[in-house]
Amino acid sequence: MAVIDALVDELERSYAEAQERLSDPAVYNDHRKAAEAGRRLKELEGPKRLADEWRQARADLEAARSDPELGGMAAELAEEVERLEHELRLALVERDPADEKDVIVEIRQGVGGEEAALWAGDVLRMLTRYAERLGFRTETLSASESDTGGVKDAVIAIKGRGAYSVFKYEGGTHRVQRVPATEAQGRIHTSTATVAVMPEADEVEVVIEDKDLKIDVMRSTGPGGQSVNTTDSAVRVTHLPTGLVVAMQDEKSQLQNKQKALRVLRARLYELEHEKRQAELAAARRSQIGAGERAEKIRTYNFPENRVTDHRVGLRVHRLDQVLEGDLEEFTEALRAEEQRQALASATA
Repeated sequence: MAVIDALVDELERSYAEAQERLSDPAVYNDHRKAAEAGRRLKELEGPKRLADEWRQARADLEAARSDPELGGMAAELAEEVERLEHELRLALVERDPADEKDVIVEIRQGVGGEEAALWAGDVLRMLTRYAERLGFRTETLSASESDTGGVKDAVIAIKGRGAYSVFKYEGGTHRVQRVPATEAQGRIHTSTATVAVMPEADEVEVVIEDKDLKIDVMRSTGPGGQSVNTTDSAVRVTHLPTGLVVAMQDEKSQLQNKQKALRVLRARLYELEHEKRQAELAAARRSQIGAGERAEKIRTYNFPENRVTDHRVGLRVHRLDQVLEGDLEEFTEALRAEEQRQALASATA
């Protein structure tokens, strides 16, 4: 049996199983299981339609080849079968179930002192503008400024269908090479900012038990540690089973800060499980476009040469100003194409 036949047979089996699972009362009456089953069926609907079209086109091609009166259509039908087969192979590449989700993005200054904080501010602005270019909504969950107006760390939410499928490629270390404004000798410095991109999980997907939380309240502080709030509105949430800690202080209300902290905590917990699944998948097929780890240098922004280089796919462009204004589509498309190429090669090996 040809590889494509085996893939289609497996798809049709999975589609039938997903339909049965969704109609199972035990699943239907469990919100979490029903949501998962519904998402799975929706993921398979597009590939299933392509498979039906491919089967019909191949049947038409076989009929044309065996009927002298239809022989003239064979070449055109063969092209159609080939096109559908290519689309089907791409559609059957296992998609990351998080791709359709909103995201929470954490940006932190890396090495380089105050210049790193200024660079983190530039990265935050670049990603925010990219989101706006794509029609996504952004929401600042927290931001801590440095004394000179840079960003020590910031957390933003980016909302819109497919946000994770775009911004997952931005996770890692962004390195800049430029002359800082404070550099009197004109020497080029290298600084970094780290970006973590996490799918935003809802309460159905990640259940956080009150007994697993330690919540501390304190007064909000600004740059330099000075108090900026006369009430104990800042909140620090510790997840006892994992040791994860999230602190929020931007809102005036303790409740609002707690709600934001739980959103970030839920995303981090989801990401822990997501990374585990991705690591298992990568170990099985040995294909990843970068692990998205904060320590991994993914891109270098060289100001003297007006150059941006993505080290994962070797893409280099000389339009740094436009990139910093959020023009990142070329990088996203190159990374997505390489991810598909590797996954497809593995799936059909």
